[in-house]
Amino acid sequence: MLVQIEVGTVVLCGTLRAALRSLRFFFVLTAKDAKALAKNAKANCPSASSRGLGSQVAWSGLKRAPRDKVRQIEMWKFKNPIRHAIPETRWPTAAEASLSLLYQPIRIGRLEAGSRTWVPAMVPWRATADGLVTPEVLDWYRRFAKGRPGVLVVEATGVRDIPSGPLLRIGHDRFIPGLKELVETVREASDGETRLFIQLIDFLTVKRRPEKQKYFERFLEISGRHRPALAEVTSDLQWVDAPDERLRAFLAQAPDEVVDQVLSERELEALRFGFRESVNDMHLAHVRELPQVLPQIFADAAGRARDAGFDGVELHYAHAYTMAGFLSALNHRADGYGGAKENRVRLPLEVYRIVRERVGDDYTVGVRFLGDEVIDGGNRVEDAIYFGVEFARAGFSFLSLSKGGKFEDAHQPKVGQAVYPYTGRSGYECMPTVLSDATGPFLRSVPLAEAVKRAVNESGFTTPVVATGGISTFEQAESILQHNQADIVGLARQALADPDWFIKVRLGRGDEVRRCTYTNYCEALDQAHRPVTCKLWDRVELDEPGVSTVDGGRRRLLAPDWEA
Repeated sequence: MLVQIEVGTVVLCGTLRAALRSLRFFFVLTAKDAKALAKNAKANCPSASSRGLGSQVAWSGLKRAPRDKVRQIEMWKFKNPIRHAIPETRWPTAAEASLSLLYQPIRIGRLEAGSRTWVPAMVPWRATADGLVTPEVLDWYRRFAKGRPGVLVVEATGVRDIPSGPLLRIGHDRFIPGLKELVETVREASDGETRLFIQLIDFLTVKRRPEKQKYFERFLEISGRHRPALAEVTSDLQWVDAPDERLRAFLAQAPDEVVDQVLSERELEALRFGFRESVNDMHLAHVRELPQVLPQIFADAAGRARDAGFDGVELHYAHAYTMAGFLSALNHRADGYGGAKENRVRLPLEVYRIVRERVGDDYTVGVRFLGDEVIDGGNRVEDAIYFGVEFARAGFSFLSLSKGGKFEDAHQPKVGQAVYPYTGRSGYECMPTVLSDATGPFLRSVPLAEAVKRAVNESGFTTPVVATGGISTFEQAESILQHNQADIVGLARQALADPDWFIKVRLGRGDEVRRCTYTNYCEALDQAHRPVTCKLWDRVELDEPGVSTVDGGRRRLLAPDWEA
């Protein structure tokens, strides 16, 4: 058994007292050694007593020094979840649909969309490892375009020319030909009815969770703090002058109780979740210089999007990525780009201004941002309202609201995997399932869009606001518009379940819609970086001529075609 004694409240003698006090805070002894120390103190120090010393000894086992808690490693879930049924609904006739707000045109900047329907960006994991468009990417967006949504947003596309796995990139001119083919594919499949935007994203480094041995051998940077900390924990002064190699070898084999007291919070996160850069890492030159370099990087990417023929771009300021990091209340940079919300919105506005200069006033430039970060100390709807008004004032063409999806409360990944920002409470709120609380998963984020829209309108702006999150029926979508909660309605998982939702409802054939069951089968595939499909159709008609499959032919990649 190990016990802990707090130096400063215990009377110690001679050299031992001076040495331990110089190390500060806490040291750990075995129970046997602690008893011996108490006996020695009573015998040799008149001012000490076994009672006074014993009162400071924790005999129940090792007690950690006070510190902030490391993130919980259990995957978040409601304590007593309620299983919600998919809501019953009445679908409109073709005549009713034609008179609805949902199927009325709307101006988004200088362009007009034929309806107020929207497919948000979803990453399908179909690009090449070099970020190039593949036939599978073309097929994916062609399938959505056949359903004729008013707007289709292409997946988060990296603005830098750096390795990022099978995600699309737009950080170099060599990507333009493939993206141009994507634009042409969507226009042909939708007969020109669907407007095509592309989402532009920047992200900081996120590394896979390392093996413990590898972390201490290769990644931990030994500083002057580690040696005295280890000496305190082990009550062994040899560590004060120990070489790096010996320190690393000891920590690699040490129990968590020791490691927890030697490493900093960020070092523990790097060990147990994988190293992750933050906008607060001002000691890193490339992070410190982000405000100087990002505006032009985004502007060049937006210029390529226009050259490729996209109708507009959506700047990704949401979830767990760079620009959301600047907006976050957890951004504590002291260079004028962190702290107060007026400073946190500074870089996002500067990025927009340079993008606008690059693409011109006649091009659609919108933004996706969070109505609530859903993390401790993070932004709430009041912050989103402020940002929304400032974005509208700056001239953004549309405001698209999301919720959560942060690294800060994410589930601990397995060794060799990267942390995934949709596994904690904030991740649930981003993509809620039918296992929910009393509120349920449907329309869960709409009040955030409503609050932002109200503030934007009251400030004198008419910038369209897009509501998303658990919307699957015509009645839900039309109600949002009729009650002025948003100007456009986005369907993500429902559109994946049935890409033809938009045309089926418009033709009065809503009873043929394949309803999303909100179990997040698709999200699990995304987390595993596997091609995303829907459980409602990926194992049907596998013998269909020409069908594209994965997993040895066990899953089809596209929803079966529907004939009107």
